[in-house]
Amino acid sequence: MISLKFPLIVLDLDGTLLNSNKEITNRSHRAIMECTSLGMKFVFATARPPRAVRSFMKEELIRLGSFIYYNGAYIDCKHTGIRDHVLIESEVTTEVLDYCLTCNPNLDISLEVKDEWMSLREYDYTTLIKVRDNPIVKPLEELKRLAASKILFSGDLDILSFLEKFKTKLNILTTDNGKLVQLSSLRASKESAVSVLCKSMNIALENVMVFGDDFNDIGLFKSCGYPVAMGNAIEELKRISKEITETNDKDGVAKILERLCE
Repeated sequence: MISLKFPLIVLDLDGTLLNSNKEITNRSHRAIMECTSLGMKFVFATARPPRAVRSFMKEELIRLGSFIYYNGAYIDCKHTGIRDHVLIESEVTTEVLDYCLTCNPNLDISLEVKDEWMSLREYDYTTLIKVRDNPIVKPLEELKRLAASKILFSGDLDILSFLEKFKTKLNILTTDNGKLVQLSSLRASKESAVSVLCKSMNIALENVMVFGDDFNDIGLFKSCGYPVAMGNAIEELKRISKEITETNDKDGVAKILERLCE
């Protein structure tokens, strides 16, 4: 039975489980619940913070799943009780802020710190990253002192020069069609978090099915046994996937999960 081959299923949210309206369809919800009833476990792995995930997901899914937030910087595992936070050191936060604001004093930059979102100035992020709230404004000196779960910026900055300077200090991801840069600790990634969970649950990575659509899923696709690219995924993911499903707006996740339940 194919379902026994994949005791763990990892689902990205944006562009994958969530449709363009940032909703989990009834079909996807039913498929997850059916797979769960057969013994499969789910991990939801996202760049988003806990508060955003709670706003998207029904309580039923939150109770049954384990979560990887901030691209791997925070693990909250319902199955094993693991809770782990991997932060950017405050010294690196200071260096990033100084460098970015020297290059572009008007850069839109913000910090996530253990589910609190802070920025240097007021900015409406609701269109760019489809959120329902905006960050709390804090003075620069206060932001510099923080160990951050994630740093985000968008705007005019030479990304190649940034990469050259910080590639040995941070995980650097460019998402949302190149409009948003997301920074996390070198020790934080979706794939490292999934590896920790698999070890704790005694599940081989080769027996993990993973769904994704963007650059922050590449590591997972390379490490897990059965990567499934969404129809709307970037070409880099499609090339290394075992299978390409429908888009996130055509219940691509549900289509594969339903097959596992047959």
